[in-house]
Amino acid sequence: MKISSAISSAFSLTRRVSNLRIARSSLIRSAHLLERIGLAAVGASGGLYVGATLLRQKAGLFESGWIVLVTMLYGALGFYVGIDLSGNVAAQRPTSSISEEWNGSEPVEIMSAAGTFGAAIAATLSVSILVLDQNLPNGLIGFVAGCWAVGSSLQVAAGTMARSYEAPISEQ
Repeated sequence: MKISSAISSAFSLTRRVSNLRIARSSLIRSAHLLERIGLAAVGASGGLYVGATLLRQKAGLFESGWIVLVTMLYGALGFYVGIDLSGNVAAQRPTSSISEEWNGSEPVEIMSAAGTFGAAIAATLSVSILVLDQNLPNGLIGFVAGCWAVGSSLQVAAGTMARSYEAPISEQ
């Protein structure tokens, strides 16, 4: 099969699919939900690595296998709620990119970004600890756990704030 015939058959297939008349808003909502579920899966996998690193230390509170489940669930919640704030926050962004006006959405975006960064650093460090089979002091492992807890908490807080933030009514 030639590439040109494969491309033309793909275009004809999309024309046939476009005749199904799927409501655009429901399609976009479905795509957005799939994106959010994917983000939650990424958060859960990061939590798996952090939890496995904590479980591997076998120190006091982290001796139970429940720590893995807790870090996975908290990571999934953080990434599901705290990433992709575009719905409410972006709608309130000023149209001018050089505006010095404070519109109230900046702290939410900064919290989300900082939370994502902290959780990603914790997951990356956890993966490297597990893959390289490193034995680190408990203080460093505590730092990784703290980065994960603070990062995920910032994500949850940012997502909650963004969803509850109401746009101010402009007087004109």
